[in-house]
Amino acid sequence: MRMAMHETQTDALSRLYARSLFELAEQSGGQGAIEEVGAELGEILDLARSDRAFGEFMSSRIISSKDRGAALGRILGGRVTPLTHRFILLLNRKERLGRLSSIAAAYDEIVQERFGRVEVNVFTAEPVDRALLDRISATLRKSLGKEPVVHPYTDAGMIGGVKVQVGDQLIDASLATRLRRMRERFSGPGAIALRGAAQRIIEGRP
Repeated sequence: MRMAMHETQTDALSRLYARSLFELAEQSGGQGAIEEVGAELGEILDLARSDRAFGEFMSSRIISSKDRGAALGRILGGRVTPLTHRFILLLNRKERLGRLSSIAAAYDEIVQERFGRVEVNVFTAEPVDRALLDRISATLRKSLGKEPVVHPYTDAGMIGGVKVQVGDQLIDASLATRLRRMRERFSGPGAIALRGAAQRIIEGRP
């Protein structure tokens, strides 16, 4: 069994598991339980990605499902909700832990659809203040008709401006992109004529 910790593409089986988990969470505690379970799935994945030993433990082919289940019971017991605990142990028994990332992504999609939310990644050259994030949120809320959940990131490769990613769509308003587009506009035949006209004006020629 190999755990694809960075795999977020969903499939039919992952969506089936995610839907079942969502319905159980909804029955157990409504929106609060739904969001808590989603957060716990994310925390487990983050730990597996950041802690090499835990990641290897989760994906090891040497450790038996029974032994891993016993260890997971000790590791997760009391640290996550009983529902998340049982779900992780179920995936382990079914040898589906490798789908955890995909299941978590599918679960998140269901949550967003149910509560009218959309995940948005905002990239800027430097950390931005709350006021700018609020303006971006307001603009997205109006244009998308959904409540944006904004995640700000700093991209050292940018020289200014902002990039907004909604799903697989990227709205690039960075300074580098604007400069590139400007260069493209001034590199065609029309641009040559424009530069010639400007030169004639400077020299006082008709």
